[in-house]
Amino acid sequence: MDPLGARSQFVDVQSLPTWDLPQGDQDEEDEENHFREEDSLANELNSLSSPFPFRPDINSKIVLFNGDVALLNCTAIVNTSNETLTEKNPVSDSIHRYAGPELRDELLKLKGCRTGEAKTTEGFNLAARFIIHTVGPKYKAKYRTAAESSLYSCYRNIMQLVKEHAMVSVGLCVVSTVRRAYPLEDATHIALRTVRRFLENHGETIETVVFAVSDVEEPVYRKLMLLYYPRSKKEEKVSLPFLPADIGNSEGEPVVPERQIRIAEKPGNLEDNSVDDSLESDLGLVGSHAFARMEGDVDKQRKLILQGQLSEAAQQKQHQRNYNRWLCRARAEDLSDIAALKALYQTGVDICGRTVMVVVGRNIPVTVIDMEKALLYFIHVMDHITVKEYVMVYFHTLTAEHNHLDTDFLKKLYDIVDAKFKKNLRAIYFVHPTFRSKVSTWFFTTFSVSGLKEKVHHIENLQQLFTCILPDQIDIPPFVLDFDTQVSNPYYTAHSSGL
Repeated sequence: MDPLGARSQFVDVQSLPTWDLPQGDQDEEDEENHFREEDSLANELNSLSSPFPFRPDINSKIVLFNGDVALLNCTAIVNTSNETLTEKNPVSDSIHRYAGPELRDELLKLKGCRTGEAKTTEGFNLAARFIIHTVGPKYKAKYRTAAESSLYSCYRNIMQLVKEHAMVSVGLCVVSTVRRAYPLEDATHIALRTVRRFLENHGETIETVVFAVSDVEEPVYRKLMLLYYPRSKKEEKVSLPFLPADIGNSEGEPVVPERQIRIAEKPGNLEDNSVDDSLESDLGLVGSHAFARMEGDVDKQRKLILQGQLSEAAQQKQHQRNYNRWLCRARAEDLSDIAALKALYQTGVDICGRTVMVVVGRNIPVTVIDMEKALLYFIHVMDHITVKEYVMVYFHTLTAEHNHLDTDFLKKLYDIVDAKFKKNLRAIYFVHPTFRSKVSTWFFTTFSVSGLKEKVHHIENLQQLFTCILPDQIDIPPFVLDFDTQVSNPYYTAHSSGL
């Protein structure tokens, strides 16, 4: 049906307020409160540029609509379904109801649609002239990277079809349905940034993009849209510290560390006797840059604390500001060389459903990397993980002197990170410890930091680890598996020695 003949229940997208216009009294009140809390931080961040700057021309194309996507009177709307295009979900059911039986017959001719792809049909009895059908991924924590890439492909392919068919407006439903178990906030980040990047790079002919959401989805979208579509320079600066670690590449596509590997000159040439000098040099850099100088006189602050002149609330606020500065710097720097080491990565969940983060000690060449960048990368990756309970697995397997982190560095990291890092850390599984590492850990957790000792568990073999984390929920480096097999199987070790 031509949009001009749409019935009265349909909603003309031209009548909806765009994102650059005030969104109501409550929205203005929330924004005012947010600015009041973060004003001082925003003033200090003026020298930093956001990867998603204030763009009124883009905001004027964006609409947040709480309602049924099937009722939108625009060039095309989006339907989310399964690979046979027969899934029963509220979005799809509504679209079929308003489009009429012809849509079902047309879908049979498409012969399905693969996950991440998008296909187009007529709109039939809808106000929209076209329907773009896409298939979102099923989410599993262990395969998070694959799910992120597939969801990105959904939104990217949708926008590509909009451009190729010269569509001037599109209504986007939330592609990641509850049935597919994709975390709503994670999915929203991908949707918002992918559309933002597409409009920046290819959106000249697109006039309106409508995010059609439900009552449950609207608060999440409204909160995160401030990050990707700031409505003023001030909002841009205030939102900067809240951007996630992964903001994608120039097209919004999730960045996979394996695709950023750089070849280092003679990576195997490690000088053991340079550990102390190199580490001292690296640690000396921490706090010497302009970003750290913003923290003020640390000794003076500590003196005030000891004298009782700073309240606990003031101390917490000061610490939060310092952490936010480190976080902003982590998001602004190129850390791909640290990511390529594969020394820190997310895997599945433990038996309690908590996120598992892995640290591979042998992959940390302390003597040849910039340890300040390593610290920044840790903050960059862990910030969004630590908002919920999590556990860490540290593989000490086959580490050498040049892999050992200095306790002063660990103490500095522990002092810098946000309170949520410590509060939500439920356990550290120290796999394949040596006698020396056990002693060092005891001294560190007893005399250097508080509240960590009872969370450290020394794990002698992988079978012991599997009582806490199932084997299919953790990606273990091959050399760790080989080592564990030899240590846990005396016959294998004896047989190998005799060959």
